Amino acid sequence: MVAKDDDTIGFYTDNATAYATRGQAADRPHLETFLSQLEKGTSILELGCGGGQDSEYMLAAGFDVHPTDGTPDIAKAAQTRLGIPVRTLLFEDIDEVGRYHGIWANACLLHVPRPALPGIIGRIHTALKPGGVFYASFKAGEAEGRDTFGRYYNYPSRSWLEELYGQYDWTGVEIEARQGSGYDKLPTDWLHVTAQKALTTATS
Repeated sequence: MVAKDDDTIGFYTDNATAYATRGQAADRPHLETFLSQLEKGTSILELGCGGGQDSEYMLAAGFDVHPTDGTPDIAKAAQTRLGIPVRTLLFEDIDEVGRYHGIWANACLLHVPRPALPGIIGRIHTALKPGGVFYASFKAGEAEGRDTFGRYYNYPSRSWLEELYGQYDWTGVEIEARQGSGYDKLPTDWLHVTAQKALTTATS
């Protein structure tokens, strides 16, 4: 199932330079909480790295970071900033098995069409090592839609995400609701989700 929206990818392609150089600060509070659950030096996959500010923070903290983005021009800009390879990776192409101690997906899975999101969460779950930590953030809502730039958002509710994550074997799923903003500078309700993969996978 296709996990990308062509209009959304088009927006990021057309606005790659402005988006990647807008001076966005790293999301320190959530990064610090995420990193505190991992051993220093362990491997982290970043999905949708954008300008690279979060990967930059994690690299400086001593982690083995693998940044990726779905838009080639943005990946190139992040690579220039970080000085390490940044892969162009679409969510449906995540195919590693038990490779990463952590997966960081800040404000990127919110663009995955709702029907495709369960499969993407499954791919992420598979890519994590047992006990691995997965962070993602979403713009909250009740129904999918588009913003003023034409970007697609899945706009999930807390209960919708709880049901979605419940399809996979986690030791715990925490969902934090916070007010914030985004590229459009508008007030936004965010849901921050942290899940830890079970140490042993349940078998039916």
